[in-house]
Amino acid sequence: MHLKSEGTEPFMSLIKYEILNTVVEYGSLTRAAEALNITQSAVSHAIASLETECGFSLLHRGRSGVRVTAEGERILGYTREILRWTELMNQEISLIRGAEIGTVRIGTFASVSTQWLPGILKQFRLRHPGIEIKLWEGDYAEIEGWLAGGAIDLGFLSLGDSSPFETIPLQKDRMMCILPLDHPLASEESVSFDILLEQPFILPKWGGDNEIERLIRQHAAKLNVVYEVAEDQAIMAMVRNGLGISLLPEMVLQNHTDSLALVPLTGDPYRTIGMACPSLGNLSPATRRFIEEVRQWLALAM
Repeated sequence: MHLKSEGTEPFMSLIKYEILNTVVEYGSLTRAAEALNITQSAVSHAIASLETECGFSLLHRGRSGVRVTAEGERILGYTREILRWTELMNQEISLIRGAEIGTVRIGTFASVSTQWLPGILKQFRLRHPGIEIKLWEGDYAEIEGWLAGGAIDLGFLSLGDSSPFETIPLQKDRMMCILPLDHPLASEESVSFDILLEQPFILPKWGGDNEIERLIRQHAAKLNVVYEVAEDQAIMAMVRNGLGISLLPEMVLQNHTDSLALVPLTGDPYRTIGMACPSLGNLSPATRRFIEEVRQWLALAM
């Protein structure tokens, strides 16, 4: 949605909702004003007007920025839904007129952002120049939270056995044991999970119910965890320096085969990378176009 100056009451409400959502997204009145290309005073006025209409505060304001109140959080879900359906309607109208416009908000995690999205976005921009893509990068838990709260339209996730969302599986990604090049197990064709129990282990600490935690539960195992690290690059650096071994998906390890030993686990456990959304039946035309492009790109690239 683009801000305009028309003065009808329903349209003004939509502007206020968009301003509220943008302030919450950026955590700052100033950054929200910059993103919307309006003055900070206009942002403040819109929020104050909306708070007057509601009869309670929507935001806590402090030196470190702003954050949504408990009452504002309850309202936010409705404003996002109103804006989502307005966006969907506008996209449908544009399709009827023979044009493609819209905005798609995508949640993504680091390895998809690095390995897939540059190629996907390049292809998408060439074919659908009127559709804007906004990226929200986080861990699995953050992406699931954004989906549940309506902040994003679609999220890349590692798909588990059950999900509160509707999902589209895309690709299997093997889990690999990573070791220093001089490690005694480095030349093995595969290693069993039981052997990992004997080694100092660097645990990838990603948010949400991730594939490493599911694998550990499956084996009812207690690993010798010496460090818990969230960043993939930091894990690889620690392994290279002999501080322990670890498990990472094969997709993360591309371009690192010269500095690390990568050994498959017995049984070839894997994560399934896919896309998730609250409802496949309620996707906007622009979001459907993005899904089509992802599938086409993967079919050619993989």
